[in-house]
This record gives sequence, C-alpha cells and structure tokens, in this order.
Amino acid sequence: MNDSKKLHVAVGGKTITFETGKIARQANAAVTVQCGETILLTTVCSASKPAEGVDFFPLRVDYQEKFSSFGKTLGGFIKREGRPAEREILMCRLIDRPIRPLFEDGYYNEVQVLSFVFSYDGIHSPEPLAICGASAALILSDVPFIKPVAGVRVGLIGDKFVINPTQEEQKTSKLDLMLAGSEDAILMIEGYADFLSEEQILAAIEEGHEAIKIICKHLSDWQKLIGKTKDRSSIRLTPPELIKEISEKHGSDLKKALDNKEKQDREQAVKAISEAVMLHYFPVDGTPVYSKIDVTFAFKKVQADIMRATILNENRRLDGRTCEQVRSISIEQSLLPRTHGSSLFTRGETQALAVATLGGESTGMRYEDLDTGDGLRKFYLQYSFPPFSVGEVGRMGSPGRREIGHGKLAERALLMTMPSQEAFPYVVRLESNITESNGSSSMASVCGGCLAMMDAGVPIKHPIAGIAMGLILEGDKYAILSDILGAEDALGDMDFKIAGSAEGITAFQLDIKIEGITPKIMQVALAQAKAGRTHILQKMLEACPKSNAELSRYAPRIETMQIKPSKIGTVIGPGGKQIRSIIETTGVQIDINDDGIVSISSTNPEAMQKAKDIVFNLTAELEVGKSYKGKVVSIVPFGAFVEIFGKESLCHISELAHHRVQNVTDVVKEGDMIDVKVLEVNDRGQYKLSHKATLPAPAPAAR
Repeated sequence: MNDSKKLHVAVGGKTITFETGKIARQANAAVTVQCGETILLTTVCSASKPAEGVDFFPLRVDYQEKFSSFGKTLGGFIKREGRPAEREILMCRLIDRPIRPLFEDGYYNEVQVLSFVFSYDGIHSPEPLAICGASAALILSDVPFIKPVAGVRVGLIGDKFVINPTQEEQKTSKLDLMLAGSEDAILMIEGYADFLSEEQILAAIEEGHEAIKIICKHLSDWQKLIGKTKDRSSIRLTPPELIKEISEKHGSDLKKALDNKEKQDREQAVKAISEAVMLHYFPVDGTPVYSKIDVTFAFKKVQADIMRATILNENRRLDGRTCEQVRSISIEQSLLPRTHGSSLFTRGETQALAVATLGGESTGMRYEDLDTGDGLRKFYLQYSFPPFSVGEVGRMGSPGRREIGHGKLAERALLMTMPSQEAFPYVVRLESNITESNGSSSMASVCGGCLAMMDAGVPIKHPIAGIAMGLILEGDKYAILSDILGAEDALGDMDFKIAGSAEGITAFQLDIKIEGITPKIMQVALAQAKAGRTHILQKMLEACPKSNAELSRYAPRIETMQIKPSKIGTVIGPGGKQIRSIIETTGVQIDINDDGIVSISSTNPEAMQKAKDIVFNLTAELEVGKSYKGKVVSIVPFGAFVEIFGKESLCHISELAHHRVQNVTDVVKEGDMIDVKVLEVNDRGQYKLSHKATLPAPAPAAR
C-alpha cells in the first residue's frame, strides 16, 4: 500500500521535493529528499523511555554515502561501505549541530537519525539536503522537536550570491558556506572563504537565511497536515525549587570558587562544593527526595547562572579578563630540531605543539568520495586531543568525530594561504598536538600550524590566526566574549570560531546552544573577532616575521623534470620495473603525473642528480643536426657503436675521420668518449652518427 505524501519547495531556482510514507514505514518517521537526481533517505527512531541514570541527551546522527548512488563500487578489497570516511563524519556533525538545540528540555530518550545518499547526480550537493531531511523527519515524528530547521549552501560567484550552487558552480566560488537555522534565527554556520571581509560574510548569511525561511515555512505547514502528535510523556525537568534551594545555600561559596583564575584550582574548588551538595541530598542513612540527575543538573544551572551574571553585570570573566581581552600568548619556534618545522603556541591554558612535514607526492593523503572518486590531498592537517591535555585518563586510538572536525576546520582555514604547486612542489602535512586545553584548541591549531609552516620554509601567502568567540544572552542583554575558556563554551550560548589574515576571513564555524542569534549580535561578534585576530597576528609576527628562506637540512629537496607524456611508460617500465630500479639504485622518491611532470625528492644532492641523469637518459631524444658526447661501447669492422642517453647508434667507419680509415681501432677504442653529430634518422628510428663532422676540416693541399 502506497500512502506517500509529497512536498515541493522552490528555493534558489531549484525544486526540493520531500516525500514520506513510501519507504521505511516502520521507522518513527522517514523522509526522502530529492533535488535533480540526487536523492537522500533520512529516518528517525527513538527509544520508548530514557535509560536509567542517563544525565545527557543521547542523540546519534549517522550519514552514509552509497557509492552505488553514482554507479561506482568502493575501492579496496572490501567492497562494502563500513567505517565512515572523513567526509561522512563531517556531515554527521553538520546535521547534528543545528538539530541538537531544538529538542525540548528534559527529553533524554535515545534518538537516532540516519541519512543515506541513494542517488547522486554529481550536480546537486547532498549536504544541505541531508540537514533538511533530518529536520523533516523529526517534525513528522512524535519526538518532541520544537520547530523545523533547514540547511542551504551559499556560494559567491563574481559578486553574486548563489543558493545551493551546483558542483560546477562551486568550483569558481570564493565562498563555501553551509548554513542552518529556523524561521527566526541562525543555528549553525560552517564556512570557508577566499579572504572575504566581515561585511561580505554577513551579507552571505543574510542571503542564506532568507532561503532557509522559505523551506522552514513549508515544512511547518506540512507538519500541521501530516505530523504525528508529539510524545512528551517522558520529559523530565529539573525541579525549580531544587535550583532555588541550591542557589540560596551554596551560591556564595560557588561564586568564590568560580573566582579562582586558574582552571585546575577553580575546578577543584567547584568539585568540593559539588561533593558537599551530593552528601547533603544523599545522606548515607537517609531517603533521597530528588534523583542524582536532578541534583547534578540543578547544580550546573546555578553554576552557569553565577558565571553569566558576573559577566553581564561586572564585565568580568572566570579568569579575570574583560569580555574583549585575549589571553596571554607565548610562542617558541623550532622547538623540535629534527622536524622540518615546529612551533609551540600557548594561549592562556591552551597549548598546541604543531609540526610541519614536507614530502613528495607519495606522502599525500588519498581519499575516495562521491564528488571526485579517487583523490589526493597535498595539504592536510591532523589534530589530536590526548586525555592528559585536560588532566584526565581516557581512551587513546583512532581519532573521534570531534578531532576530525576540529582538524578539518583548521586545515581549511590554512588552505587558502598555501602556495601553488608550481611555486612549492611539496606535500605539506601538519600535526596539531594539543598538550593543554582550556578552550579554543582548534583555533590554537590554526595559529600553531601557520607558524610551523613558516618555520619549515613554506612560502605562505599571508599569516593566518584564529579566535573563538562566545556569547552570554539574557533577554535583550548580551555580552560577546573574545577567546573563550572551556567553561564559557560549556555554560555559555555560543561557540563562534573565526580564522583569517589581516585582509580577510578564510574559515568560520558557529554553534548555538539557544534557538539562535540576531544579525546585530553576529555583526558585533565579527567586529570584536577581527580586533582579537589582529592582536594574535601581531604576536605571531613578532615571533616569526616571515617564512624561513631555507628549508630544514632534514627536509627533502624536490626537483621537477618535464618529459613527453609518451615517455612515461619508458620511465615506469613493465610492471613498474624501471622506476623501482631507479629508486633502489639512488634512494630517491619519484612521482610522475599524467602530464609528464617527474618529481624527484631526496635529502642527498648526489642521489638527486644521479636519478635526474637516469630519467633524462631514458627519455631524451637525439636531434638531427646536433652534436653530442657519447661513449664507444663496441667496435665492429664497419664502424663503432656509440652510446648516447642510454641508446646505441652507429658511427660508420667512413664517418670517423676526414681521411680514409683502414681499421676502426686506429681512431677509437672501446670506452673512449667522443663527440659525434647526428646526420639523419631512418624509418626504423636508427640514427646515423658522424665523428668527422665534429672535427676541424683538413687544410687544403698545397699546389
């Protein structure tokens, strides 16, 4: 039985079609979203009640791109989609961030949102459709989700903003902005730009929000027609009398504890009060009135209220700074002597040890996705956040979603400043090792990564710095916080990361914990961020005014050669035999692209030259009329075979000298180096050489 219902929404000159009731009908809600021939399926399922003792909202979002969606099979031995790729993990975060704030307070049932790309036309991007699909499924389900959200992509082509640009249009865009929000406000931003101004970024956000409003209005009307009644039976709110009671009994002590400027001292003081609160409400010989979860939430609410009131009323933050102040910065360059480039960047209690490593094409990061199939990144940044950075014991292993997301944000922030491959033919790998953390570690990765590249001698276009901005909003009163602490992120309303040079912005990311913020607040935040970013850049340039002129002596040198594409097979050889032989003989690394550009990398200049000579000899061609020096490799009665560029050609006995030669050995012997001129080449590619053509003509005979 097909009981499907459709919704068509026109936005940005394209039609988005939502459909439900046709596929995955046993899910709480399921929606397909289509634009062009790109189709995604999104499902929502929720547990009937919260798990025992859960003190957080267990939302799980997964996104998967089926390679069959564009008629391909996954590479490698296992032909089945399994562990999510980097792009899929980043998309999970893009879906999660705008929907998470809109679940009703007190709802702790486990919710799973799954999104699958089942058809991809290579034209219409799945990212904004995935956000819209998740929103549509949630509003139609009985999960207490407050209101519709929508996502769009905004590009800047020339001086015109384009909503949901095609993949071809996006290639020429100066902006890649993913935006999500409700009819009333913005909830999530993820953007990368080619040094755009704050005014251009604001204009792009406003343009995108107008399109979001259209989609949200249609989804809201659709929900009223076919949406399920929301099930609020399991919502559990913290008793307001408990919050008041804890505030009255422990508020003054908690305020003193929060006045500790050092993170660990502050946390220990707060922990002591928390233990006292728990002991009071859960005595060993008594019956508790409230649950531990309620007491935990109430204590956190009181702590947040105190911090927020101090900032709003006193313009004083947890570490004693005013709202606009950036923490103290210290920088140490070339900390690690055997690396190609390193920098220790410390801002307050957040510290990043950044390392730059240079290499040839073989050190690039290979990937596989819907847009490009097989690809190679020649610049990438890998971010790690070990548990000791926050003084904890924790899991070590493969990077989590947060590490991948933070690393990609820092990578894309720095990508715009990278030199062209023609100017700097290296693969650049950056590591950001977070050794201390108290907020804004991704932006410390931007600063440290930039300084590490400058230390490595990478000729970047502009130095790049990053800063994270926070927000405290109570009614019409608000405060924008520069360079936020971890607690200000956890207890505040916004985490707005902005990176760029003194000239413009290259990356920005916004997460909101309330329903949204106004354009005015965003304008103030961008202006304050620019002042903070400029301050940080000045500190960076004091430590490292420009990129080092010389590479580290431990870094490989890369030289390139141009050969004819038809000669690529000659250098590679059957089954790669020839190129392996060159690598084994010289110890260099060789890469060849389809245009015939040969890249040779080595730390040994002699090995580099030897490899270049071998490649040159394999691919060079003799030209008629030109002279060369060659080696006599064999003697025959009718002439000598001379080797030039690894090829043997005949110099006939009649071309050895101006006089008549009786025996070849009278003129040359095996092993001799002689000059020869190429006279001609026959149809079989054989060259005719002449030694006498390089010799002075004999003097005329006397009369």
